[in-house]
Parts: sequence; structure tokens; C-alpha cells
Amino acid sequence: MSAKTYEVRTYGCQMNVHDSERLSGLLEDAGYVRAPEGADGDADVVVFNTCAVRENADNKLYGNLGRLAPMKARRPGMQIAVGGCLAQKDRDTIVTKAPWVDVVFGTHNIGKLPVLLERARVQEEAQVEIAESLEAFPSTLPTRRESAYAAWVSISVGCNNTCTFCIVPALRGKEKDRRPGDILAEIEALVAEGVSEITLLGQNVNAYGSDIGDREAFSKLLRACGKIEGLERVRFTSPHPRDFTDDVIAAMAETPNVMPQLHMPLQSGSDTVLKAMRRSYRQERFLGIIEKVRAAIPHAAISTDIIVGFPGETEDDFEQTMHTVREARFANAFTFQYSKRPGTPAATMEGQIPKEVVQERYMRLVALQEEISWEENKKQVGRTLEVMVAEGEGRKDGATHRLSGRAPDNRLVHFTKPDAEVRPGDVVTVEITYAAPHHLLAEGAVKAVRRTRAGDAWAKRNAAEAAKPVGVMLGLPKIGAPEPLPAAAAPGCGCD
Repeated sequence: MSAKTYEVRTYGCQMNVHDSERLSGLLEDAGYVRAPEGADGDADVVVFNTCAVRENADNKLYGNLGRLAPMKARRPGMQIAVGGCLAQKDRDTIVTKAPWVDVVFGTHNIGKLPVLLERARVQEEAQVEIAESLEAFPSTLPTRRESAYAAWVSISVGCNNTCTFCIVPALRGKEKDRRPGDILAEIEALVAEGVSEITLLGQNVNAYGSDIGDREAFSKLLRACGKIEGLERVRFTSPHPRDFTDDVIAAMAETPNVMPQLHMPLQSGSDTVLKAMRRSYRQERFLGIIEKVRAAIPHAAISTDIIVGFPGETEDDFEQTMHTVREARFANAFTFQYSKRPGTPAATMEGQIPKEVVQERYMRLVALQEEISWEENKKQVGRTLEVMVAEGEGRKDGATHRLSGRAPDNRLVHFTKPDAEVRPGDVVTVEITYAAPHHLLAEGAVKAVRRTRAGDAWAKRNAAEAAKPVGVMLGLPKIGAPEPLPAAAAPGCGCD
């Protein structure tokens, strides 16, 4: 009898992506096998890991569930599970609207999925189990990581902020920090397996320490990462300007393996709008942080999140955002048109902006940021960079005879394929010859190839899985080494 297959479809931020790695690990630990790519709902178990950030998130979920209903009717024994933020929020309505769903679980009890599936099978009725608080830190669960050479490491879950546009704190709960020793032990174990790049994850990552009573815990953690032999690259997302202190900037500048990259959510450049958003900083404070980071780390690439059309935003308010963008000169920005998040204070605020006004402002902002991104990328031409080779980054690599990877500052680099074998996780040295708004080109010969333990890990994993069914990708644009999210989905749900 062949093993049952599973498919995980993921929507939302990196937290959900990492949670889905755990869901996959749990299912494989329970004896399931990942369904072949292109199965399109033909797996024995289909899991939706949902996001509640967007206004139409529920419509998207129920549309996808509706498409699976006839498949499930034709396949006795097929099971469907819904988890994540939308499940936490709409626990009482999912089974009512989609009675063919077998399991509904929340953000705090993802470890229960295999048990709930088995209980639903035996009892022949839907199992809805939503924990109100974290039962165990998710990093203790088995994990099937999407990359052999790069990994997410959660340092905290939940958020203590009360931003009026964000529902995440209500669904993920108050911030809960992991012990530093547990985090470092996980990183050391990953490095021993061949991982050379880690990204520290938190809903508000640099608030780390507030739960354990140490306001400098995050900077200490960055410095401790610098002492782990074999760990080449450290990144983190997403910080909050309120908690971005000078000791963090110093740790970034003084720790060689902490990369010169920073994602710092702005949301708005208007002090009036920031106050309405219940953001605890103002334009001057935000630009002051950017100035300090650039003084300490001159080549840092800084990205951001911006919401256009927040309730009450005037043309003058929007111009303040445009001014901040011009001053900050972000390498790139994840820009969002404001959409109501049901259950948030902003959803019922007066002064909701007409869609056509929001769209027009959005297009102006995108045009400005495209211009700045291109100008900032042009400054990279002539630089010699070490690029970590990535898997699946260059969609046209086959046709152009190139490979792709990430520079230390996380810029995407396409480079000429060298004669020597190069594997994901290996590092090449190249000279940048051309810049576009969203990528760099190194058209000359590769200057050096450095084979790495990370590349060895990728090759070993690839060989081991060659005889297995090809994995189904998460239902989200692929995230690389870890790959940056595309413009459609920003780090931290765009709500940090």
C-alpha cells in the first residue's frame, strides 16, 4: 500500500512560509509523502495555510475550497485542512461555508494537524480546534525546509503593537520570545547540516527581549550569530522603527556575517497618518534611523513597506510619503494600496479614500520608487561582489545561459554561467556590468568559484530526493535563499 500524499498551499508572510515548512515536516513525520508537482488538489491531504491581512482573503480561500469540493466527492478518503490566521479569525464560519473541510486549526496549535486529521477520519466529522494561546514554541516541531542551504529561524511569535490597520496581533497573540540559547542551538544544528545563511524571523523582530526582560537582547543575538563558525550570512525581518536602537546598528556594522541589508517598514511619511495608524515614530525619527544606518554601513541596501490611501490621507499627507521616499532612497519598496482588514480599527474609520484616488497615488509612488531603485542599482556597476548562488531565482537563466544569486545586500544578480560546476549554496565572485531596476547583471567571466558546505548539502539533498516525487511548491511566489518576496507580498504581512 503506497503512502498517502499531501500538498500545502501557503498565503501571506514569511511566518506562514516557515509555519508551512513545519506543517510539511509534521505530515512527513506522520508518514505522508509530498505530492508530485502539478498535482493541483489531487493529494490525499490538502492543507491551506491562510492569511487574514487582505480584505478579500476569505473570498480567495472559499473559491479555492469550492474548486476542491468535486474532487473530494470523487475521492473517498481525501481530506482538506485549513489553518493559519484566517482560520484563527473565522473559526466558526469555515465549516459552515465549506462543510467538506475536515480540519480547522489555528496559529497556536499547528502541531496538532496530524492528530486532527486522524480524528476526523475515525469520527467521520469535521474537527475544529483553535488554541487561544501558544501551546509550544513552533520551532520544536519537525520541519521540512524548502532550502538545503538557507533557513528561517523564528526568534519570537506574536506582536505587542496596536497598529490600527493590522489584525496580526489579535490572531498571533502577544509577543513570546524564545530563549537565546535555544535559538543559537537551532542555528548551530542547521549549520552542521550545511546551512550557510539564516534569516531571523519575528513579527516585530527587533523587539526581541521585551518578553525576557533584556532590551539589548536582539543586538546580543546578532553578535552571538557572528561567533558561529560556518555561518556566512545572517539576515532578519521585519524590524519596527520604534525598537530600532543604536546598539542594533552597531551590532550590524561590527558583526561580519550580518549582511548589509535592512527591511524597515515606513507605512507612511505623514506624521498625521502615522498617528492615525498608531505607529510610534514620526518621519524625522524614521529618516534619522536611515541616516545612522548609512553612516555605519555605507553599502547597506534598505527596503521598506508603504501603504497608500490609508483612511483620512490627504494629498499633502501623500506628498510627505513621496518626500520621505526621495530622502530615504530605498533600494526597493513593497507598496500596497490600503484595503480594509476586517476586525481592525482602520476598517471603520471615517475618510475612506475612493479607489480611483488610491490607485492614482499608488501609480505615482511606484513610478518614483522605480526611478530611485534603478538609480541606486546603477551605483553597483563596476563593483566586485560575492554572490551566493540561488535555486529558482532566474526564470530566464536557461535561455540566457546564466545563473542567479544574491549579493550580500540581497540584490538579485544574474551572472554568466562558468565552466566549473556551480551549485545552489556555492559562492561566486563577479563584477557588475549592468543594472536594471530590480536586478543586476555580471556579463563577464566569473572571477572565482568557491564550493561550499552549503553547496554540498544541496547536492546531497538533491541526490537523496531524486527518486522521490518532486515537491509541490508552496502556494506563494517562491522565497529564495531565503528569496525575497515579490512586490505582491512584503515581509511581515506588510504590517510591521
